[in-house]
Amino acid sequence: MTLPMPAAPPTAASPSALFSSLRPLLAAEAVAEAAGGGVEPGDLEQAVWLRLLELLDGSGPPPDPAGWLLHAVRTEASLARRATRRELPYPSPPAATTDTACPERAALSAERRRVLRAAVGRLPGRCRRLLDAMLSPADPTYREIAGELGMSQGSLGPMRSRCLGCLRRMLAAEVAAPGQRGMER
Repeated sequence: MTLPMPAAPPTAASPSALFSSLRPLLAAEAVAEAAGGGVEPGDLEQAVWLRLLELLDGSGPPPDPAGWLLHAVRTEASLARRATRRELPYPSPPAATTDTACPERAALSAERRRVLRAAVGRLPGRCRRLLDAMLSPADPTYREIAGELGMSQGSLGPMRSRCLGCLRRMLAAEVAAPGQRGMER
């Protein structure tokens, strides 16, 4: 009876064999270490693979790949937990921030309003009057707009929809690039 020969340890000439042999162990260790520290197992695996690639570029494979892998997973998990404890969330802007608090936002907002007003001014008669009334800073009700335009309140919704579609098509045509796309001159 012939006993099977033990598999030769992976060599520097066969990094794919090293990766294949370590993949299941790394996956299991990453899941085990990640559970205790709020770290994603996939992130741990990726960090360890990167470490191994850096090691292979420099000095070749470690003498004990499994032992090196266990140590690397624990080290990466520890580093990730430490980073998680030290990271602070980026503060969100206060809810009361207005466009005047940021000059760039104020300028962009003013430009958008100017473009919108100019486009509304180019709409045909009834649409221009309806959208002017709806964009009014006085914020009139549908009843007030219907009275101002001399039409029924029930027809404002369908007319508004048609006028907004016309405005949308007009703005889309203006925004489209005039030349061929993807061609450098």
